Amino acid sequence: MNLLNMLPSTLMIVAPILIAATGGMICERAGVVNIALEGLMSIGAMAAATTHVLMEKSIGFSIPLALFVGAFFGCLFSLIHAFASISLRADQVISGTGINLLANGITVFFCQLLFRMDRTMNPRMGMLPGPGGIYPTAWIALVILLISWFVLYKRPIGLRLRACGEHPQALASAGVSVLTIRYTAVLISGALAGLAGACIVLTQDIQYTQTTINGKGFIALAAVSFGRWLPLGILGASFLFGASSALAVNIINIQSLQFIPSEFFSALPYFITLITLVLFSGKDYAPRASGQPYDKGRN
Repeated sequence: MNLLNMLPSTLMIVAPILIAATGGMICERAGVVNIALEGLMSIGAMAAATTHVLMEKSIGFSIPLALFVGAFFGCLFSLIHAFASISLRADQVISGTGINLLANGITVFFCQLLFRMDRTMNPRMGMLPGPGGIYPTAWIALVILLISWFVLYKRPIGLRLRACGEHPQALASAGVSVLTIRYTAVLISGALAGLAGACIVLTQDIQYTQTTINGKGFIALAAVSFGRWLPLGILGASFLFGASSALAVNIINIQSLQFIPSEFFSALPYFITLITLVLFSGKDYAPRASGQPYDKGRN
């Protein structure tokens, strides 16, 4: 097995994980934990696949439109999490888990409604790879990460967003709306998660089913923690988890390893994710106010 030949498939898998992890990082930097990444990716994947199926024969830009629609619906459904966790000050983990459960049901419902089956119909063609067999989603993910780094560390709004996740009361005392920043961060996170789901369905699966996302949202969430809530850190973590997934896909074709059950290789990425989190993750690196509802009267 030539590792260089694995690069295109590795980048294809890494890209959506990195996009979703970037959204999760932005959200947690503002003080809101977004457990709903998995469900929002499912929403985005279903919306993108449906758009591509319905529009590919009538317009010539169905793929860019599908990416936009996936991001839009991810952003739209993240409003539920934002309202519950910010306005109602509900438990953020429970709110995110509720969206994950909602996504499982609502995506299948709309697939049944539109296509009379529990999945989208298989489009004629998804996204085509570019030079070197590398999909454009890899470049999209890199651009999103660079923009996020620039905004977080080079612009005033980035300083305010990071302060919102560290000491929101101090930020509010400076006349900045904590609620506005947190709402914005959650909506951006939802849009990026929806875009990540769209990237998956247009490059890896070419149709939406209940198993399309298959835990990738939780891997992205793990990448945020393992990457220490830093852009360069989540880049490395996403590449590690994506590479392990690509390795699991390719290693099964090695003749000398075919005596090992295929289920072992399917579980390999999640096993590596769990091991790295146990060995390297630490709560001390998380934003201090992450997961804590904002209370104006709290010092």
